Amino acid sequence: MSERPGFLIAFEGTEGAGKSTQVELAAQALQRAGHRVCVTLEPGGTPLGKEIRQLLLHRQDTVPTPLAELFLYLADRSQHLAEVVRPHLRNGDVVLTDRFSGSTIAYQGYGRGLDLSTVVELDAAARQGVTPDLTVLLDCPVRIGLGRARESDRFHAELEAFHERVREGFLALARGGGWAVIDATNATEVVHDEIMQAIRRSLEKRSGK
Repeated sequence: MSERPGFLIAFEGTEGAGKSTQVELAAQALQRAGHRVCVTLEPGGTPLGKEIRQLLLHRQDTVPTPLAELFLYLADRSQHLAEVVRPHLRNGDVVLTDRFSGSTIAYQGYGRGLDLSTVVELDAAARQGVTPDLTVLLDCPVRIGLGRARESDRFHAELEAFHERVREGFLALARGGGWAVIDATNATEVVHDEIMQAIRRSLEKRSGK
């Protein structure tokens, strides 16, 4: 979205890839460089989103169908864009979001097996034209990621085959362009340096340097 002043960076990856850590490190580096930064996440970046996150990840008494799960994620995204992402982009901020559309397509499309064209179309309706300027994919073998995941939730409990499909989905999306694929098995500092190189290249390209 070249007409807006802000810059949107989405961090994607399977369970245990280290997104939360790398989002915070990137935010600190960008702030030191003089940028105004908004750090947010999906689901859960708004008060409504927090309720949706609880329903999706931690409720034990009910399990949404794959389609209901998709609609809940898209409801979270619509609210998130209205309350957080769009206002900060209009303000010229760099917005770092822990998960965005890539996760929906990878988890609900590739992972759950919902029709990909339907998932993509519904996600586009929820986004209403907002797309990341850069998507950072922290790629990690499934077994390694599951072994080091800090948060135990409904997705962490899925079979390994589900997470393999999700990883395949992320890599397929990355091949479409606009993504930086980072080996998340490297040391934290190495991963951070590679992410910042990708962000600087994208910011420079945006500014025409």
